[in-house]
Amino acid sequence: MPSIPELLRSARTIAVVGLSGNRKRPSYGVSEYMQSAGYRIVPVNPQETEVLGERAYPSLEAVPGHIDIVDVFRRSEFVPEIVEAAIRVGAGAVWMQEGVADEAAAEKARAAGLTVVMDRCILKEHRKLTR
Repeated sequence: MPSIPELLRSARTIAVVGLSGNRKRPSYGVSEYMQSAGYRIVPVNPQETEVLGERAYPSLEAVPGHIDIVDVFRRSEFVPEIVEAAIRVGAGAVWMQEGVADEAAAEKARAAGLTVVMDRCILKEHRKLTR
């Protein structure tokens, strides 16, 4: 499995599950930062139609094209179903933001060949690379 720096250097498309159009939400600020760093952000939220100038999709299965990282901004209780969807669509990695963890789901993702990052902020990890 690639390290966090390797994952962030190789990834281009990040599907953000739970991305809100509300600028005050952490998902918005983190995604806006990652977009400004050159990543394609794909909002995955059935309550949104567009976020950060990108079309929003109701599910991972509805996202066209390859997803390098599935970034999870949902509570831990929703992680198993998100991991299942990430496996079905052939995503490269599942990234659970700070405070989000599910060891059983993480193990299932790893067994399916996905890289897993748990309980870490993708923005903070990216900033470490650019220092």
